Amino acid sequence: MLAGGLGGSRCVEALARAAGPESVTAIGNVGDDLELWGLHISPDLDTILYTLAGLLDEERGWGVRDETYQAMAVAEQAGREAWFTLGDRDVGLHLQRTRLLKKGEPLSTVTGKLAESLGVRVRLLPATDDRLRTKILTQEGELDFQEWFVRRRHADRVDGVRFEGAESARPAAGVLEAIAAADFVVIAPSNPFVSIQPILAVAAIEKALAGKRVAAISPLVGGRAFRGPLAEMMASLGHEPGARGVRALYGDLVSTFVLDREDEALAGEIPGAVVCDTVMVAAERRAEVGRGLLEAMQ
Repeated sequence: MLAGGLGGSRCVEALARAAGPESVTAIGNVGDDLELWGLHISPDLDTILYTLAGLLDEERGWGVRDETYQAMAVAEQAGREAWFTLGDRDVGLHLQRTRLLKKGEPLSTVTGKLAESLGVRVRLLPATDDRLRTKILTQEGELDFQEWFVRRRHADRVDGVRFEGAESARPAAGVLEAIAAADFVVIAPSNPFVSIQPILAVAAIEKALAGKRVAAISPLVGGRAFRGPLAEMMASLGHEPGARGVRALYGDLVSTFVLDREDEALAGEIPGAVVCDTVMVAAERRAEVGRGLLEAMQ
């Protein structure tokens, strides 16, 4: 799977429940990564880890449930910026990641160790061990992804997206082998521009997908995203803000495109369209939805 964000994490869990966690390898977006308070933070990888470990705050869609914020309160009192919320247990994970990275271990190795410590059996790999960062072009200039998304609450119109470091980024250890060995590849219902394209921007990954059976799940249902500004981004970047527009974005990369039943009327207009339930907001429905997705995509 290629995945990022909350929709991606829920889809990874749904398919892991349906197929068994050992059957799933998730390749996660690192374009959202940032350094804050001297810590290396990987929000998309962490959201997948917390979801699979049963720790995610499902109501907020990020962070750990029943979290406390004492470290952040002390840091803010000492004059540190506090626009990016870090809970105490969350900080503990970032401390361990940062310590191991500073020892010279690659992000893929570190992510594997964190997954093991949390009892996660899905294989989770970052798209790349190299530095790759998503930049958002707005009328106020180019912004780091987290500055635009969190600090400015994604209020700025998006006029362009680029991926700093993508030209030289190499796939993380194990990524190409996982793609080669896969029966099929699933693009999760994640934002194509800021969750999936940063993965595909690693040229060797996109090349490895050529000739594979690739299915993409629409991140829009009834023209709407469950969270985030995808519909608005599609419009501002010149794409039709709906399932048809997402399908056109993926072009020849995908052979199967999964629509939710709410968009069943569009199936005849979309190449490779199949229809099933795709809504995975309720955790208790994820296994059922995952089984339906597997059946539809095969």
